[in-house]
Amino acid sequence: MPTQVSSALSRLVGAIREFTIAQRTLALIGVAVLVLGGAALTAWIAQPRYSPLFSGLSGEDASAIVDQLEADGVDYQLADGGSTILVPADKVDQERIAAAAAGLPTEGTSGYQLLDDMGVTASEFQQDVTYKRAIEGELSSTISAIRGVKAASVQLAIPEESVFVSEQVDPTASVFLETSGTLSEEQVQAIVHLTSAAVDGLLPENVSVVDSRGTLLSVVGEGTVGDASAQASDYEQRVRQTVQAMLDQVVGPGNSTVVVNAVVSNESAQRVEESYTVPEGAPALSETSTTESYSGSGNASTGVLGPDNIAVPSGEGDGSYVNESETRNNAVDKVTETTEIPAGAISRQTVSVAVNSDAVTNINEQTISNLVSAAAGIQPNRGDQITVEAASFSTSTADRAAQALQEAEAAEQQETLLRTITIAALVLAVTVVLIVALVLLRKRARRRPEPLDVGALPVAPAGDGRPPGLDPAAAVAWPLAPGATPPQLGDLPTVPLGPLASQAPSEFERIQADINALAGSDPGKTADYLRALMDDRQAV
Repeated sequence: MPTQVSSALSRLVGAIREFTIAQRTLALIGVAVLVLGGAALTAWIAQPRYSPLFSGLSGEDASAIVDQLEADGVDYQLADGGSTILVPADKVDQERIAAAAAGLPTEGTSGYQLLDDMGVTASEFQQDVTYKRAIEGELSSTISAIRGVKAASVQLAIPEESVFVSEQVDPTASVFLETSGTLSEEQVQAIVHLTSAAVDGLLPENVSVVDSRGTLLSVVGEGTVGDASAQASDYEQRVRQTVQAMLDQVVGPGNSTVVVNAVVSNESAQRVEESYTVPEGAPALSETSTTESYSGSGNASTGVLGPDNIAVPSGEGDGSYVNESETRNNAVDKVTETTEIPAGAISRQTVSVAVNSDAVTNINEQTISNLVSAAAGIQPNRGDQITVEAASFSTSTADRAAQALQEAEAAEQQETLLRTITIAALVLAVTVVLIVALVLLRKRARRRPEPLDVGALPVAPAGDGRPPGLDPAAAVAWPLAPGATPPQLGDLPTVPLGPLASQAPSEFERIQADINALAGSDPGKTADYLRALMDDRQAV
């Protein structure tokens, strides 16, 4: 081991040995927290990431797929009440291929795959029912792929075609949806048109859509629920935005307000119109002419009828006449127009405009009325109306909004300041704790007792082993005679300094003075300290 590493380890071990019990306890707790945190982080990183294998499964399919995963030894998790199966991300493709090979999930074989198992001996009724089931399965799979739809079930009512009836009944369809949220109006219309386009003769208004909460999204005979009201709301919003944008440029933002009310018809109708025109320059389809002429002699009586229907002669003639007639059948163009009038047509609208009279003074109401009429598409023959009034706007709402905005900004700034102060306090507290710990460790390291140089001690002469001039009762550190009682430190004689009293005390004299002072206050501790010094001296 390198010298630097061994010395560092030695210093670390020495520092740890100098810790108190409280410091060692805190150190052990910190090490345990670090070890547990590292173990938890390692376990979390090593944990595999799960991805959906299949979702929207029935109970039978989920059970069969779980059995297959257990047989393959693949870990799995269940979600959404068991309808979704999660497996490690690196096993998704492999297990999907294995499930497809086993024919799982079985709901995937409810489409046109049903026709593959049909034999040549199937009756016409079986063929029709199987074909209808195939279309229902394909529609269910397609609708389930729409975002927000977890599962879908489609039921078709297709009447049997017959040549013995004059009028055929229109087919209808019902769609049941299990959604993960609320579907938008556009999504419902997409489902309705997708279903109607898949069946010949199925009209969009003959598709009924119901969700898992029992809410009607589309009613047979009426179409999408709320379609007319939704169109009215969209129309009003569009017109209001158009007019408001124009007024903001003319009178300034905040100086006008616009309200649009549109009356929408909820009735649908069909209108048939026929018109006839004669083409110019076209030849006649047929033409006939007849001419009769007669010439002869004799009297021809002409006149008026008299009484009893007796002709009264009035003159004479030669008896000849000419009769001509002509008949022509010209070509006529006939145009028949059939118009479907859906629900949601705008039958009447009104536009109300209020202008702030305190801010707008250079524009008259007629100018604003003309601009709004052109922007909103007002049609007087339809009964549309427009009203423009100048009034003083109330600023209380704006003032409250501005005050609320200022309060929100102040609260946000205060929260940000408080968060900053909290973070700074935490950082400062951690820094102070670290500094205090470092200072304590440094002081602890400096408390290590250093050897004191007390000078040369007198060597005990041979005999009783005591230095000369020392009273036998004052012996402390030297061996005592058997049965002798050790003297007290307070009985030690004071050695006179003699001529050295006028000189500055040496290091030895200063230490001796400290020992004397300590012996006077605590004799027992002084004796222990002297024994420790003598033991260190002997070890050296």
